[in-house]
Amino acid sequence: MLSLRRTRKTDSEVPPSQPSPAVAGEGVYTRAAAGQWVYTPSPGFAGGGLGWGQKHSPFTAFSLSRILLLVAILFAPAAHAFDHTHASWTALLKKHVVLIDGGKASKINYTAVAQDRAALKAYLDTLSKVPPVEYATWKKPEQLAFLINAYNAYTVEKILTRYPDLKSIRDFGSVFGNPWKDKFFTLLGKPMTLDGIEHETIRAPGAFDEPRIHFAVNCASIGCPMLREEAYVADRIDRQLEEQAERFLADRSRNRWNDGNLEISKIFEWYKKDFTAGYKSITSVEQFLGKYAVLLADKPDDQKSVRDGKVKVKYLDYDWALNDVKR
Repeated sequence: MLSLRRTRKTDSEVPPSQPSPAVAGEGVYTRAAAGQWVYTPSPGFAGGGLGWGQKHSPFTAFSLSRILLLVAILFAPAAHAFDHTHASWTALLKKHVVLIDGGKASKINYTAVAQDRAALKAYLDTLSKVPPVEYATWKKPEQLAFLINAYNAYTVEKILTRYPDLKSIRDFGSVFGNPWKDKFFTLLGKPMTLDGIEHETIRAPGAFDEPRIHFAVNCASIGCPMLREEAYVADRIDRQLEEQAERFLADRSRNRWNDGNLEISKIFEWYKKDFTAGYKSITSVEQFLGKYAVLLADKPDDQKSVRDGKVKVKYLDYDWALNDVKR
């Protein structure tokens, strides 16, 4: 029995010495009695060429379908592209965050946010859908803005799960139910905690090395730096973080010069490592605070003492009361 070859050829391309029939498209070459090769096209296939309306071979049809699919992918609009402006989060914040003390601090109207819970959940859903492979392609400012906004938005969501039946975020518990260790949401493809965002991702060595994030992540408490009235966005995040630092350090209820002592938030004690790790060549908390001397003290001599680091630091008690407008 003669064998077949799956090589498409025309009559003239079949060598006279070829010892067996050859498949050409959907036709077949057979050796005539005189030793010549004769091509017979299959029904529905006209001639040796492949034209529109002719019968396609399985191989050709498969190739064409792949080409069409590739073209569709290349020219189709991006589906569900992540919104790096975080517009929906900004809309919620502008609506429900109340600035106090001249904009140095803020509270949030949790009662009103609860009525907007669907909008909050929709925003959180966009965060949780971002896969790790996509996140890895983002620029650092985009990643940092994403993480800070996620921390703050999920903190608000956590409060709402118990509101109004709590007076502090600590009411969830310190061991069982700890709000910072509870895996109550999904982020970057895995169950995540608030500590996971802040300590394991943002503060991971070499990730961002940015101490000012402590003025941006908000723990739903009066003692915490204010919840900003807008989302953090990549193209402005450096200025936003600096403004948060200035607001917090200008708030005399949490940081102040007092009778020769610099009384400051416990944040600088808890996260001393971050403030002394060499950010902008700063190696001490006193040196970091010296940058903001005019905000911490009123008199020029006192400001100079703060600027020169010639101060005695005292840490203030932290106020864990809920940052609710009703309180």
